[in-house]
Amino acid sequence: MISGANKISNGIKKENSSKNLILNISIISLILINSVLAYTVFNTVSEKYFNSRDELLIDSTKAKIQVEVLNGCGVTCIAEKITDHLRENKIDVVNLGNYRSFEIENSIIISRNNKILNAEKVAAIVGLDQNSIIQQTNPDYLLDVTFILGKDYRNLIPIKKR
Repeated sequence: MISGANKISNGIKKENSSKNLILNISIISLILINSVLAYTVFNTVSEKYFNSRDELLIDSTKAKIQVEVLNGCGVTCIAEKITDHLRENKIDVVNLGNYRSFEIENSIIISRNNKILNAEKVAAIVGLDQNSIIQQTNPDYLLDVTFILGKDYRNLIPIKKR
């Protein structure tokens, strides 16, 4: 009789042992999944809120900046030269055209969303100071920056270089 009870006892131990193994593997899997999720959330939050301004201005691969370039001075081919210069600096020019008036004295950079750093980067690339930047947040615009060329275009870096 004792040997039969031992067999049953050994069978129960083996069953409990395999259940414990499955539970341990499940716990370890859940810990790994939670670790990956926590890492992803941390990276997303840190990229969004803790990016250095200088780092973004130096490395344009951090964000794809979408810009429209509008000619507000009336001089032909100037907007194309500015567009070429911006594209050489990894800026995505998505629209090129004329402004509603050719009487713009000073070039203007308009930030179309809350990412003012994008406007600052475009200003730095073309040689405008921060006083040339205005912010007009509009959720209907699907771009970051509007650059309106004024009659002061001769002072811009891309034009001085050529």
